Amino acid sequence: MTRTGIAAALDDLLFSRDLTVEEAADRHFTPDYRQRTDGEWADRAGFVEHITHLRTVVADGRVEVHEELYDGGKYADRHTAHITKTDGSTVSMEVYVFADLAPDGRFSRIEETTLMLQGSDADRTIGSAR
Repeated sequence: MTRTGIAAALDDLLFSRDLTVEEAADRHFTPDYRQRTDGEWADRAGFVEHITHLRTVVADGRVEVHEELYDGGKYADRHTAHITKTDGSTVSMEVYVFADLAPDGRFSRIEETTLMLQGSDADRTIGSAR
């Protein structure tokens, strides 16, 4: 079993344009995946809608993982997403993640809280925008 991690998942979802959003989601997330970002729940369809939207506003970026912990089927990390948008502006968000991994190593649930480090007020909801 190969376990996914947040950097690999976000790289495929946002920055690997040779993969479709569905291909990237299938690689890292179970069919029954659920995510809560800053208190707002989304099912997998809502998550895919969110990533599809982000691909229209994100030109490039990178994920900097500060801490990452695997404990059986549990996962936690703290990372910063550094984003360059298509309009040339930049956004940096620090994210705190707690997650469940399925037996096949993919995420089945993520709960995350975001902290804006750099960006405009309009970018505060980039973690859940659709």
